[in-house]
Amino acid sequence: MASIFRAFSNPNPNPNAETKPKEKTIDLGNGSEVIYVPRFVPSDQAWGWFEYLDKEIPWTRPLIHVFGRTCLQPRDTCYVASEGLSELKYSGYQPQAYSWDDYPVLKDILAMVHEAVSGSKFNSLLLNRYKNGADYVAWHSDDEKLYGLTPEIASLSFGCEREFQLRRKPIKTQQASVAIAGNKGPEQPAVKRPKSSHQDQHSFSLKHGSLLVMKGYTQRDWVHSVPKRAKASTGRINLTFRHVMTENPQDNE
Repeated sequence: MASIFRAFSNPNPNPNAETKPKEKTIDLGNGSEVIYVPRFVPSDQAWGWFEYLDKEIPWTRPLIHVFGRTCLQPRDTCYVASEGLSELKYSGYQPQAYSWDDYPVLKDILAMVHEAVSGSKFNSLLLNRYKNGADYVAWHSDDEKLYGLTPEIASLSFGCEREFQLRRKPIKTQQASVAIAGNKGPEQPAVKRPKSSHQDQHSFSLKHGSLLVMKGYTQRDWVHSVPKRAKASTGRINLTFRHVMTENPQDNE
């Protein structure tokens, strides 16, 4: 399978180092794919960005609504987006959208991701900060309509290494997603999925400076999470770059 990553100038001081990060590609089947690059950003540069983001980003820990109850989101967050995009809303919470110009370092990081990931046109960024192992993300998929049918999401991690889990959705849920997407074909009977196998779930240890990209129908057919981990005693910052669909078709190509 062809790589989605372009060779780019890596600011590694070692002149003998490879100019292209090593990547691992997981074909999830049915048009879903994940690419993982464990050393996308050199360690020293990644720590510099971590310190900047930790101190300068206007973090907030909002109230969200989940399963009929209100609670504090179990991580800090911030949202950055290009002007004129549809507003983001999840779990009853609508974050304030900051400008890329407010935080020039984010523009530098975005340029690096665009340079490396072939064909990417990210125009929004959701930042999350995990203070320790008690902070987490529950099982979910980023399948909001504003991202389109096959969203590409690039996830960049700094700080404490945390586990990232992927789990296939039940077949019935996949059929419902197809129906919502506009499939007018005859409804198929629900199929009971057998007990989970290793092909139905994957786990990645997201290292400091690593990049993970979810492509194709991953958001339609899979859910992901960052579970609690008692051993994770230090902080982690994660940047998820996304493309919000616009009314101009050329912007979505």
